[in-house]
Amino acid sequence: MVKARICTIERTGGPEVIEWRDAELDGEPANDEVLIRHTAVGLNYIDTYHRTGVYPLPLPTGLGVEAVGVVEWLGEGVHGFAVGDRVAYFTPSPGTYATHRLIGTQTLVKLPDEVDDRTAAAVLLKGCTAEFIVERCAKVQAGDTVLVHAAAGGVGLLLVQWLKHIGARVIGTTSSEEKAELARGYGCDEIVLYTREEVAPRVRDLTGGHGVRVAIDGVGKATFDASIDSLAPRGLLVSYGNASGMVGPVDFGILARKGSLFTTRPTLFNYYATREEVDAGTARLFDLVRRGVIDVRIDQTYPLEAAAQAHRDLEGRATTGSTVLLP
Repeated sequence: MVKARICTIERTGGPEVIEWRDAELDGEPANDEVLIRHTAVGLNYIDTYHRTGVYPLPLPTGLGVEAVGVVEWLGEGVHGFAVGDRVAYFTPSPGTYATHRLIGTQTLVKLPDEVDDRTAAAVLLKGCTAEFIVERCAKVQAGDTVLVHAAAGGVGLLLVQWLKHIGARVIGTTSSEEKAELARGYGCDEIVLYTREEVAPRVRDLTGGHGVRVAIDGVGKATFDASIDSLAPRGLLVSYGNASGMVGPVDFGILARKGSLFTTRPTLFNYYATREEVDAGTARLFDLVRRGVIDVRIDQTYPLEAAAQAHRDLEGRATTGSTVLLP
């Protein structure tokens, strides 16, 4: 029997709905499960969607979809892992805001020695998001011009670095000069301060009136029109998040009127649906981290049980880079 501290919410709402309780994980891991003692937990915007009900879940529920830790117990049928292994995982079933967890091995990966626990917790889900968007969804090529919204955020900084590594020209949006300087330092070629100027007209100015081939938008409702209006003919909008709310109903005729545009609303787990995709995508990510191509910026750490404050800061745009919760 293992005693754990776990986060739970019994109703949706603001950060105040987050509660903590003691739990006993009795019984050994089931087939293809392991028991992990968490050493670092990643904070992601999707956690706020689960908390608020934007992405509805049966209640009560836990929160958190990625974590790093040490394997302490193996279930029957587990192959390729051993007690004592340093591992990381992401999961569509929230519950990583906890000191310990029983979890299946479908997305479990061993950590390279060169990648420490906090870095892994900060980069795994966000980095895999950048990987599938840039390389497999948008299929960005050298010479493409790409618009990245919220370029100084956790995913934004990783997208900027990944795109520059491929050879793309990157136009980023930020809310302040401080964040603009941060994004430039990570490779942004141009910055649009959306608090001072209209995004689409400025993007048109920066591209000689042509527009960008790809717009990568994790903001959602507030930036949808700007993203569409920034695209070149036959351009692609990758709408991967809802930080400002769901986009809502869309008149698909706008795609024709604006230049035979494409749009997609991808999710990580459709691009990491098989063991082969998990292994290939995470290997690509950790290779770029080890080589220094991707610099993982951890600007905030909180005690695990201060998750509510971490949510407030994230939603209040008071954070930059990545945030890690520490058990």
